[in-house]
Amino acid sequence: MADFEFDLFVIGAGSGGVRASRMAAASGMRVAVAEDRYMGGTCVNVGCVPKKLFVYASGYSEAFGDARAYGWQNDGPEFDWPTLRDNNATEITRLNGIYRNLLANAGVTVIDGRAHIEDRHTVVIGEQRFTTERILVATGSWPFVPDIPGRDHVLTSNEVFSMDEFPRRVLVVGGGYIAVEFAGIFAGLGAETHLSYRRDLFLRGFDRDIRTFVRDEMGKKGVHLHFNQQVEAIEKQDDGSLLVHSAGGSPLAVDAVLYATGRVANTRGLGLEQLGIVMHRDGTVSVDDNFRTSVHSIYALGDVTGEPQLTPVALAEAMALVKHWQTGETAEIDYNNIPTAVFCQPNIGTVGLSEEEARDSGIAVTVFKSEFRPMRNTVSGRDERTLMKLVVDSRTDKVIGAHMVGPEAGEIIQGIAIAIKAGATKETFDQTIGIHPTAAEEFVTMRTPAS
Repeated sequence: MADFEFDLFVIGAGSGGVRASRMAAASGMRVAVAEDRYMGGTCVNVGCVPKKLFVYASGYSEAFGDARAYGWQNDGPEFDWPTLRDNNATEITRLNGIYRNLLANAGVTVIDGRAHIEDRHTVVIGEQRFTTERILVATGSWPFVPDIPGRDHVLTSNEVFSMDEFPRRVLVVGGGYIAVEFAGIFAGLGAETHLSYRRDLFLRGFDRDIRTFVRDEMGKKGVHLHFNQQVEAIEKQDDGSLLVHSAGGSPLAVDAVLYATGRVANTRGLGLEQLGIVMHRDGTVSVDDNFRTSVHSIYALGDVTGEPQLTPVALAEAMALVKHWQTGETAEIDYNNIPTAVFCQPNIGTVGLSEEEARDSGIAVTVFKSEFRPMRNTVSGRDERTLMKLVVDSRTDKVIGAHMVGPEAGEIIQGIAIAIKAGATKETFDQTIGIHPTAAEEFVTMRTPAS
């Protein structure tokens, strides 16, 4: 057997890479991990964590307004962007240190720098060359911005958390998680906010009722929605503002443009193509059931492979891969019924099949829906509503989809996801006693089918 410096060399210290490194080291493997930019990955640095902190920040504007109805008198506090920006940066730096310590304490060698795979057992970082039995590519994904005139003037989720100044007027371009979340963030923090999407309705792939409900609720919050518009060019004006030209719409003057038009596999410069590793047309890495690429000593997992771009998925894949190395068993991952949340305002929580997916699959379904004003809003008078929906297989009575729009939707759907994973039927839901008074109890009190 060849004498390698490491048993495993991981490229990318994000969620999947860190988890795989730590577990592999705990099993006795000699492990190194290389990271060139974000210790802890996208989620910790420019993704889930700072995004949710910003969602919290943006929610205070409504909370201060609602407080008056509950007897709290205030003078309308003002938002200070540098405070939020700098406190967020401090928290991220703290988390970076925690991740670095977790790796060090597990016995993992951490190397700062962009890695290049020279051959199936060699990784090069700068002037350093390392030999390894296995290589794991866990470099995640990167924001995609189309090649349009003025693209150099736009922000992505990589830069938005550290802007020098908060924009008075902003355009968010896109129709996925990041776009709708940041539209709510900007609006809540006080910016005149526009959201532009090239199709007729955002959040493609979600249940249609959820998509239309969120559209209406976002409109109530003052977000200007522009559907069926394609940005064609962005011009910087003499005063520093940006003039956005779109097919299907009038020119729009704003102070910042955030592009949230998807993410692509972060494989540039790794050397995968030169090694003959098979890639998909979208640039993601092709792997087998055990996350092995077409070069047998090289593996890949997480966003870079094109699976659902969710942190918990990368973590599960990392654990399954290390277990495969330890036992030889197939790395089993169940990608069905993965719960997810969109931290737009109001929040979305969802698990299982949408009504459209179920019907398109030939499943006869019974649908239960409930729409109401949350209790908190009855006193404040805020015109924000909640939607809950269950999709039930009419033949087996199993609940195959649960969807919600409303406060703390992600927290509620996490519990529902366990029930669905366990195979709960609608009768199980009906026999469960609710917690009163909560919004969540509505999931166990819906009795009349909507269809």
